[in-house]
Amino acid sequence: MATVLPSPPRVGMVSLGCPKNLVDSERILTRLRAEGYAMSPDYAGADVVLVNTCGFLDSAKEESLEAIGEAIAENGRVIVTGCFGKEAKTIRDRFPNVLAITGAHEYEQVVDAVHAAAPIGRSPYLDLMPGAAVEDTDLKLTPRHYSYLKISEGCNHRCAFCIIPQLRGDLVSRRPDAILREAEKLVAAGTKELLVISQDTSAYGIDIRREPRAWRGREVAPAMTDLARELGRIAPWVRLHYVYPYPHVDAVIPLMAEGLVLPYLDIPFQHAAPAVLKRMKRPANDAKVLERLRKWRAVCPDIAIRSTFVVGFPGETEADFQYLLDWLDEAQLDRVGAFRFEPVAGAAANTLPDQVPETVKEERYARIMAKTAAISAAKLQAKIGRALPVIIDEVGDEGGATGRSQADAPEIDGQVLLRDAGHLRPGDIVNVHVEDADEHDLFAAPA
Repeated sequence: MATVLPSPPRVGMVSLGCPKNLVDSERILTRLRAEGYAMSPDYAGADVVLVNTCGFLDSAKEESLEAIGEAIAENGRVIVTGCFGKEAKTIRDRFPNVLAITGAHEYEQVVDAVHAAAPIGRSPYLDLMPGAAVEDTDLKLTPRHYSYLKISEGCNHRCAFCIIPQLRGDLVSRRPDAILREAEKLVAAGTKELLVISQDTSAYGIDIRREPRAWRGREVAPAMTDLARELGRIAPWVRLHYVYPYPHVDAVIPLMAEGLVLPYLDIPFQHAAPAVLKRMKRPANDAKVLERLRKWRAVCPDIAIRSTFVVGFPGETEADFQYLLDWLDEAQLDRVGAFRFEPVAGAAANTLPDQVPETVKEERYARIMAKTAAISAAKLQAKIGRALPVIIDEVGDEGGATGRSQADAPEIDGQVLLRDAGHLRPGDIVNVHVEDADEHDLFAAPA
């Protein structure tokens, strides 16, 4: 008589917020899968649902509460983790039946909560089988051809509008050899593009600066430039996110000119007016940023700079805002996102005087988006007629494909829409000829 093996418990996951949260979700699911749990793509098939929350803005907290409520309504057995988990009372007041609540990157506590909610039944047929190591069975929530690579946790800055240090703590850098080992495994599994993320990538290693590690017969220092150089030897594309414009960042630009690292920097400037930056308590707010951008472009003409800005910060005057618009005219950033200032519980900015009315925020938001859209459109128009390398994300049924140039990060930047590309596959890196452009995207054909 055949022995029927027990079915493992199934875990569902809802992951909200930034790519750093997505990496946390991947690690949690990888650990659970290595222990024998199965993954469920929907609420109905899950024995327990994990909701990895965002707690950076009040609007993000509300989105997290809505996701928790939906999971409870659809399934009923819910564990909450992530940044919003620090406000357990708020969650319990709304949803008293939540099984457990943990904070950001508290992997062990999440796994323990899953053990309690949906324990795995022991089987002599399964428990005697050797399992692969966790790092050899990593579960990804992104497409096979690109992966987020988190190099540190936490942040040492104390920006007035931000509560990340309260949620995730001070900077804790990972060992460079551990990062490089993970990168090699991701590439071996099919990753073509590594997206390097942290709260402050340019600060990587300052807490372990005296701890170089042996790697492939040489020592690698825990510093952004050294790490970027080694990553560039491992992956076809390496993209750097969340970099502050400190002077030492200059050293990574030649790596871009050499082709080791993508000519792309994601720099969260947040504003340009000195008075606003001072109230924000922002680092690297000197007057040399524009000169630094000019020097970077002289070394690597194709470098793409993306950034985000906050409009309507307390005390922002019309003169401050106009200063920002004029700065953008001179900076000519390639990609820009903007946010209306939003109070966050626990942030120092909430108590600042001269709060900006919502109507003024909306008007300024519309103006900055119009300004940056015009700059983007002009920059993309200048690429018409050029040949550019593109990584393919999707291939359609009618011969079209969608990809990204080196100036485009997934989800946040533009796309390259291709014709006559049905022979390509996701993850292919191909040269294309740019035929047209609009405010955000390029239109091209394989070269």
